[in-house]
Amino acid sequence: MTQDIIHVYFVPGMAASSLIYENIELPKNQFEMHMLEWLIPSVNETIEHYAKRMNENIIHDNVVLIGVSFGGILVQEMSKYLSLRKLIVISSVKTKHELPKRMKLAKFTKAYKIMPTSLVNNIDALAKYTFGKSVKKRVALYRRYLSITNKQYLDWSIKQVVCWNQDKPLENAIHIQGDKDMVFPHRCLGECITVKGGTHIMIINKYKWFNENLPKLILDE
Repeated sequence: MTQDIIHVYFVPGMAASSLIYENIELPKNQFEMHMLEWLIPSVNETIEHYAKRMNENIIHDNVVLIGVSFGGILVQEMSKYLSLRKLIVISSVKTKHELPKRMKLAKFTKAYKIMPTSLVNNIDALAKYTFGKSVKKRVALYRRYLSITNKQYLDWSIKQVVCWNQDKPLENAIHIQGDKDMVFPHRCLGECITVKGGTHIMIINKYKWFNENLPKLILDE
């Protein structure tokens, strides 16, 4: 009997392209990988509406959804309108309670409203906000993976992160977090798979760990 192929959809991090997954390899006899790219949001679009629009690009049933960073937040929102095989959240948060203090403060003071404007034309500043500060060869790395500098997208996406209102973790979410993540410091509520030495960009520089473990996590019943 021919084994059914499992379709795996990937959402990148904030302002990043799907190139962040370029080193991820899943066995082709079991999986087919699909890359989703960011859409430009409309003004005042809710994250719920945006998630439904992203879901229009999913053309298979019972898929696996994987998201990194802000993409991890978005796949959780997308999952609320889909029947999934697995939901995997990487280098991200599962609730508003896991957000770092600086982001909670940005919500309280509404500092996020002035933050994006200065980032749009400063690739290094944007990269620090998106990937964290301590990355070797960071400028070249950022320029390779960061693809969106649209102000409307940045204003919207930063607001969605700091104002995300999910109170409780989704029961079906598999959370993978690095213990050296400086963007979303490791403070998992509930179950969490910890990657030792993993930073916010571990999907790039620890891809071997993911290539070894993702198939097992997806297939595990």
